[in-house]
Amino acid sequence: MNKYLRQLFTAVVVLFTILGLSSTMITAIKANKLNNDPRNQRGLYHEFNAPRGPILAADGTVMAKSDPVNDPFAYQRSYSNGPLYAPVTGYFSISQRADRGIEDSRNKLLTGESNQLFWQQFKSLFTGSANKGASIETSIDTKLQRVAYDQLAGRSGAAVAFEPKTGRILAMVSTPSYDPNTLASHDTTKVNQEYSKLTADKANPMLNRAISELYPPGSSFKTVVATAALESGKYQLDTRIPAGASYTLPNTNTKLTNTGSAANGGADGQISFEDALAYSSNTAFAQLGGALGAQAIEDTAKKFGFGSSIQIDGSNSTGDPMQAIASKFPDNPSPDRLALASIGQGDTQETPLQNAMIASAIANGGTLMRPTLVDRVRSSDLTVISTTSPGVMSQPMSKDTAGKLTEMMKAVITKENPNLAIPGVSVAAKTGTAQIGVGNQSNDGWIMGFAPADDPKIAVAVVVHSTDQLGGSAAGPIMKAIMREALGK
Repeated sequence: MNKYLRQLFTAVVVLFTILGLSSTMITAIKANKLNNDPRNQRGLYHEFNAPRGPILAADGTVMAKSDPVNDPFAYQRSYSNGPLYAPVTGYFSISQRADRGIEDSRNKLLTGESNQLFWQQFKSLFTGSANKGASIETSIDTKLQRVAYDQLAGRSGAAVAFEPKTGRILAMVSTPSYDPNTLASHDTTKVNQEYSKLTADKANPMLNRAISELYPPGSSFKTVVATAALESGKYQLDTRIPAGASYTLPNTNTKLTNTGSAANGGADGQISFEDALAYSSNTAFAQLGGALGAQAIEDTAKKFGFGSSIQIDGSNSTGDPMQAIASKFPDNPSPDRLALASIGQGDTQETPLQNAMIASAIANGGTLMRPTLVDRVRSSDLTVISTTSPGVMSQPMSKDTAGKLTEMMKAVITKENPNLAIPGVSVAAKTGTAQIGVGNQSNDGWIMGFAPADDPKIAVAVVVHSTDQLGGSAAGPIMKAIMREALGK
């Protein structure tokens, strides 16, 4: 081979090498980035030209599905009772793609492009049929979801219901809500206008308050402090602890008081530990927090999930995981701030999901199960791809402590809130009223609890934001309605 042929051969080899490397970069290494680039119209058409999988409630009710349409995009996403299920489903949009909820956390399965659907993809390749997305079967109980939503209607707040023994989320409601159908239109202009309108709304309807909003938990946090006290071994239900009609916060002139005289204790200024929780004694728990110390309360709170985001659904292999933001207990607070934090005020903040998890752990004998939202995933031929198994998240307390807390929480109903009792059912609960706003002119009203107390089937947490009522009056009837529906009462 002469000199010029060798040079030509070398040049051809180099060019083919460059071509191979560039093709590999585009088709493999940068494929996901290019597919997800909003400027890539081919990727957009590809997503909308295949039937995206449905999202189902536990009873088979279709919460989200894709319908064939006669336009350049072959399928239109639709949501039944959109505002009701929006915190669960999220939405799929021509401008935002998969966003929030199951649409985002299980996006790769819904599009049919997950590695878990390899054999379906393989068959579609040879048959020429559309690559259909998987079906996502959630744990949502449609009746409980509806009751919680209707009860919260017209108010800002959230409700979460758990199955204590498994961690399955039975209801997750946030109000005010929004209709994902308005974002699923194929008219880009209308979708962008609606998205801008929703994001500009001061009521923030697209926020999932159950997992993405922090509230001061008020006296409902006393269950965490009570757990720390019982676990220390120094307190029993009949232990007398300091209370009083008022308590001056350490190193300040600020006085704490109670909402009722029963919370003040006896003439000696002391109250039984059980009655301190039952009558929600601020003066007792502020002093109890100081006696226990910040570290003991913080350690207990962390066992329940405080200080860390909590993964609810999905993984990096299925989409963007759905996570609850971290609830907060102050780190190394001053004595006065510790007193406030111990009654769920000051720097203590919590998500409704976290409060429901606390109730669930007590109900489950001290074992906190990991929260889950999806029961199973099926391919388009109904083959089960994956099933969610219950898993233990932590052990915040002993079974003995859980039993004692249950008795204390039953007294909250029998002694202080008999209007929240359910005939024929023993209910354990804790109310909470956190003062908020300028001059503490408004309240965040809470309740968390479970039933039946002797064999819990459901654990619930409810918050009503910016109300003029106490927690038992604002949130209590909502919890009661959810429990009655769940127990057929």
